[in-house]
Amino acid sequence: MRVSLRIHYDNSYNLEEPILSVWKDGTGRMRKEIRASGSDEYGVYYDVTLNRSSFNFKFKGKKNGELFLEDDQANRFYNTGLGDEIWCKAGWHNIYRVRPFRPIGDIREVYEGIKDLIPQENFYLPDTDISDLRTPSMLGAHKLLDGSIIFGFFHPRAAKVYLASNINGFTVPEHCHGQKCEDRERFIPMGLYRGYYNQPNIWWVRILAEDIKTGIEDIEYKFYVQGGIGGDERWVHDPYTRVYSDNYKFDNCIIVDPTQYRWTDQSWKTPDLSQLIIYELNVYGFTDGDSDISLDDQSTFRGIIKRIEDGYFDELGVTALALMPTSEAWSHFGLGYDPCSFMSVEKDFGEPDDFRRLVDTAHNHGLAVIIDQVFNHTSNQFNPLWQLIDDRSDAGGFYFSGNTQWGNKLATGKDEVDNMLIDACKLFIKEYHVDGFRFDATHTNYLDHKLLYEIQHEIRDKNFKADAILIAENLPNQSDLNFDGYNGYAQWSDFFHDKIKALLREGVFRDWCDNSPEGMGDIFYFCKNHFSAHTNNVINYSESHDEESVKYEIESNNIYDCNIKDRKARLAMLSTIVALGQPMIYMGQEFGVNRSSNNIDINLISPDPNCPDYDYNPFYYWTQKLINLRKKYSALKISGYNPVVEGKFDWVLGHWLSKREGQNRRVIGWRTKHQAEEMLVLLNFEGHDVEVDLNIGYSSKWLKLADIEGVYDQFTAIHSNNLIEMRDGTFSSFVLPYYSGFIYKRV
Repeated sequence: MRVSLRIHYDNSYNLEEPILSVWKDGTGRMRKEIRASGSDEYGVYYDVTLNRSSFNFKFKGKKNGELFLEDDQANRFYNTGLGDEIWCKAGWHNIYRVRPFRPIGDIREVYEGIKDLIPQENFYLPDTDISDLRTPSMLGAHKLLDGSIIFGFFHPRAAKVYLASNINGFTVPEHCHGQKCEDRERFIPMGLYRGYYNQPNIWWVRILAEDIKTGIEDIEYKFYVQGGIGGDERWVHDPYTRVYSDNYKFDNCIIVDPTQYRWTDQSWKTPDLSQLIIYELNVYGFTDGDSDISLDDQSTFRGIIKRIEDGYFDELGVTALALMPTSEAWSHFGLGYDPCSFMSVEKDFGEPDDFRRLVDTAHNHGLAVIIDQVFNHTSNQFNPLWQLIDDRSDAGGFYFSGNTQWGNKLATGKDEVDNMLIDACKLFIKEYHVDGFRFDATHTNYLDHKLLYEIQHEIRDKNFKADAILIAENLPNQSDLNFDGYNGYAQWSDFFHDKIKALLREGVFRDWCDNSPEGMGDIFYFCKNHFSAHTNNVINYSESHDEESVKYEIESNNIYDCNIKDRKARLAMLSTIVALGQPMIYMGQEFGVNRSSNNIDINLISPDPNCPDYDYNPFYYWTQKLINLRKKYSALKISGYNPVVEGKFDWVLGHWLSKREGQNRRVIGWRTKHQAEEMLVLLNFEGHDVEVDLNIGYSSKWLKLADIEGVYDQFTAIHSNNLIEMRDGTFSSFVLPYYSGFIYKRV
């Protein structure tokens, strides 16, 4: 088949007499060099006639007196479906069916023209630029104070970008979904501006208030991209959208005005990390099926709000809610770890203002709010970033770099990608008042730590939110996230979790961690010998959404006795609460539930199938009192780089001490001190009673505040004769019952 076409080349390499090199491999092999037919404002052009319906081509010529040939990344492939006139850019493989726009200005100049119209309260206009060139990208859709709306879109390879929106009465036609659309007479062309690194990569347009059609309930929009995108041209969602319409895969993005909500948390201050007692929960599962919550509010932000207002967390005593992912995800009634975008709020949970009210209510009840950010991968089912920018860096284009076992791996470490993810964090801080973030799967196998360093710099160091809580799931734990210790990331302690599970299941856990006494001191002393530099670097947990409950794990080693399982579940809870670092429990753990991993519906995990008569209430009330005990006493939450050296901590029992102090046995004990307050903690993981001597070094009296069965106020403890006296600093023949734990306070 003979084809005739014109090929335009911008010749930005400034080649002398650039030559079009054409070839076809395989059947019908052909190679040919063609000189330019002429030139125009775009560059040079070539009028080509070939007896081939498809072929490859690139450009070459002389540069600075030497032969220059574009590299293989610029190899282009033509087929007749691209038409009879195409445009190309130097060094890029992309072929354009329309003449690419040229930049019409600098985005910084645009910003100067509208900066006085930017809302200042509870509003974030994206401006992250880790290059420190201070590029106010203004990406996304934003309503300004004068009623005008601005739209920004990052795309360094597009030829043209259009805005389609109902602001001018246009509804994105159904027949265009996922297809090319020729009906563009009511599309609004966006201008191309120099943005990041002073390159033309930001498309921007402003719609004045008088040009917006009145009576629109929700302003919806999409972008139509021509060239530089997978599929040549197509509809795309805005990566910066705050919310999708209900049927987001096919419908549009919706403009949200974050300034309309009236906040009441003005006196709130994010607590210091040492004060955190974290409760991890899933929005779906936490209230699903709860009869005292309306069906419409179950599994939503509103359901959690009701629990907060009813005082559930006040009574439990936790100080922070760690919400599993709240951004739009593909799955329904799932974990949420298959994100579609990063600025949006999950529609299944409610409206953006519902989420704001949740945070507002939490703050007014003394609860910090931490949200889960999944920056390592995206959903494979619905992925608006996939092939959004076709630069041949990955099968998925600019935003991706390989894959993980959960989905396509984001290209973290790439500046413009990191800018987007940091913007997401800033938006949730500014517009939703969240206190911080837990970052999912941050091991360097899945996520470039450059991003985490930049988040620290952009949010804490630059005082965007200096007290932001930053937590990393990093398994196994890597020490480079400590920074200076006190200001580093807090990490979910894999060492603590795995050792606790090994001790309680009485066997090897995950093929590496055994139930020997070795290492017990490390996990309770904030894993200083493993990865952390400061107590701020550690989150201790014995259950999470990813892990089986303690009872479930115990049963995996054929331990089914109901009493034993209860004692071990209590010992796990007590260990989590008293270990140096910050404790975290997973929803349902306060009841001693028996559940498998990734089980997010509390109502599906009771009763315990092997203990049908088990009563959850005693475990809950004991947990509640235990958590509030930590909350009350500073000596139970000491912090620092090395509390032993600082005189805040002494070991009393351990496998490395003398025979009467726990040598070679699974017992551990220590004394902590904060000002005049002193606490003594004793734990026994053996399946039998252990007799020990307690050596404090000075005469003192100690009152039992808690054990594996109860938590006692001082009056009850004194009158129950729960007092030990250490004459000359020693109490001999103290008996630690099997699977037990104690907290004593000096009186």
